[in-house]
Amino acid sequence: MNAVYHRDYQVREPIEVRITPEDLVVLSFPGPDRSIRMMDFQTGKAVSRRYRNRRIGEFLKELDLTEGRSTGVPKILRAMERNGSPPPEFESDEDRTYFLVRLPVHERAELGAGYMPPAVTPEVTPEVTPEVRLAQTLVGEMARQQLQEALGLKDDEHFRTAYLRPALAAGLIEMTIPDKPRSSKQRYRLTDLGRRVQAELLARRAGTKETDPE
Repeated sequence: MNAVYHRDYQVREPIEVRITPEDLVVLSFPGPDRSIRMMDFQTGKAVSRRYRNRRIGEFLKELDLTEGRSTGVPKILRAMERNGSPPPEFESDEDRTYFLVRLPVHERAELGAGYMPPAVTPEVTPEVTPEVRLAQTLVGEMARQQLQEALGLKDDEHFRTAYLRPALAAGLIEMTIPDKPRSSKQRYRLTDLGRRVQAELLARRAGTKETDPE
């Protein structure tokens, strides 16, 4: 979404997304505005004084795909750290003619489809983050308001920002009507990963009860 939002549409080079066994790379043109220092991307403090494509940004915000608050890079940093992955790499040249973002693969990715993120591996205690709490709560297909009430949350924006969007981004849940994000009939359900996470946490909870001396 950042690449779509911030690229220069007068440059006739397409956005490139390359996926290899080593990394995921997104390349767009041109680079970030000169008001942003490259070192600020690594610390999550990259805030532009000038924005490209404000109307595209408003459209993406309307679809709940962006927030328009310079939160994209900090969100990438948090997601990579939470997953136990190496930090992302941000690259441009002196003339800011391109912008390249590289997301290195997790060191355990060679384990293939059976790999579970650190939060739910047998070797560690699961980290019950907000998105994992949401996955624990979801049963069948549920509307946003049902999920929010089940979690005991009253603030709509907090629920979307801290729970719903991260769960969607992590692949724990999915929309039942993905082509109409704002549909009044929209519901959410667990993905295969979400079901595995839910089952793992339920199994751990059951195991804890079995070993409880009481």
